[in-house]
Amino acid sequence: MNSKITIALLKQELIEDINKTNDHFTLFGRVVPSLQSGKWSYEEILFEGPRETRFPDDKLDWGQYINQEGRALFLAYMDDTCMGQIRIVKDWNHFCYIENIAIKKEFRGSGIGKLLLTTAEDWAKQRNLIGMSLEAQDDNLGACRFYAKHGFILGGVDTLKQSHNPNIDATLYWYKLFK
Repeated sequence: MNSKITIALLKQELIEDINKTNDHFTLFGRVVPSLQSGKWSYEEILFEGPRETRFPDDKLDWGQYINQEGRALFLAYMDDTCMGQIRIVKDWNHFCYIENIAIKKEFRGSGIGKLLLTTAEDWAKQRNLIGMSLEAQDDNLGACRFYAKHGFILGGVDTLKQSHNPNIDATLYWYKLFK
């Protein structure tokens, strides 16, 4: 990428770009968690064939993310193209909770996700939070690999949260503690 990437904090005129980052993604494997002596580990199992999925567009009151101390939404741009977003809140447990991170399909693997995570980490550290946390589904191996690559560790599992979805066995809770 030759053009400069800029990160913009959400403002009213950027709201229309938020769901533009919500592209399809590929599910190609599953994380199988295991708890041994109070410590989580996991194995990876690849699916026989990949499948595409997409989360529904979020329909939130985006004004709640503008000029707020306890929540933010950052958008990544190259020129006028919105490439990705990360939506975060200051959680009750002194973590920066990542509500959503999404990168347009054509920009995945280009460092945009890392840049957005770094932006969220800076935001969290400015608020004296102790780390970052997020949820991922066990059938989204690509996302789980991304979080692990960027310093997140598996900290918990919920086997009932996604009971309505036959493809998901568990919700995984990932954490990155600041030193």
